[in-house]
Amino acid sequence: MKNFDINEDPHRRYNPLINEWVLVSPHRAKRPWQGQNETVASDALPEYDPTCYLCPGNIRANGMTNPEYENSFVFENDFAALKQEEILFEDSIKETFFKAQPERGISRVVCFSPKHNLTLPEMTVDGIENIIQTWQKEYIDLGKIDYINYVQIFENKGSVMGCSNPHPHGQIWAQSSLPTEVEKTQNNLKTYYDLHQSNLLQDYLQEELKLDERIVIENDHFVALVPFWAIWPYETMIISKRHFGKITDFTLDETTAFSTILKQLTTKYDNLFETSFPYSSGIHQTPTDGVSHPEWQFHMHFYPPLLRSATVKKFMVGYEMLGESQRDITPEKSASILKAISDTHYKNK
Repeated sequence: MKNFDINEDPHRRYNPLINEWVLVSPHRAKRPWQGQNETVASDALPEYDPTCYLCPGNIRANGMTNPEYENSFVFENDFAALKQEEILFEDSIKETFFKAQPERGISRVVCFSPKHNLTLPEMTVDGIENIIQTWQKEYIDLGKIDYINYVQIFENKGSVMGCSNPHPHGQIWAQSSLPTEVEKTQNNLKTYYDLHQSNLLQDYLQEELKLDERIVIENDHFVALVPFWAIWPYETMIISKRHFGKITDFTLDETTAFSTILKQLTTKYDNLFETSFPYSSGIHQTPTDGVSHPEWQFHMHFYPPLLRSATVKKFMVGYEMLGESQRDITPEKSASILKAISDTHYKNK
């Protein structure tokens, strides 16, 4: 019987944030690929597109005209997943297979820049700081609404992630319930805090910094790393070094540091396969339910699908849908690859 080698042998890794496991199969990274290849989106986008619903001065799908905005621009989503009106509802059947309840909320779009072709890695640090300030304002404005208990800030980048418009933008969905992934995280953070009287992600980060096996970028205030339990091939997480729960707790220095690490990380992604790298990203932070949440630590997830090249992505199918999440390349290998990549964007070489 051979000794276990975490870099070569199939094994499962535990994710304490959501109390789930991921199957890791390092040996499968060597298999040949004869499956689907994605079409690489052209990087040659104009600075302004007269047909784009999000460019300054253009008419959106609902007939409204965008202002001639110069920085970030926020508006109510024209095809919102959530609605603001209150709905009368009586949950008279407590035990049933057909349980449902209304969900009230607000959906907004955040255009990062007036330039149609300017993604985060190609923006200046100052430009990204402006986006952070917009996120902070929206978190405050939405969070103080009495029926809003969580504000989810996220971005879907690239058509492969279902993004319907190439103009760089993100979204904010604010709602009355905790979304499922957030609720799982909330429950596990709270359980850990009650047991240890310390913060799960702070304690985890200290151990990661000691090992230095999965660290991609570190500055004075934030760390970008590939989580030990990562599912997606080049998944990363940015964690604040100082203990705070929400984006409005940033100091001025932390705002600059977060902007800098966002630019560096997304630049590394673009440089990996020299393409505008697709991903879904999102900030996880303190709920806005008016309750103290010392168990929360500000962090941001990046879930990119690309696996071997700009045209080969990871599919969540079969075993992943029926069993549990699975990955081939180890998080340690992904981290070493990303760490070694230049912070200078390939278009500027």
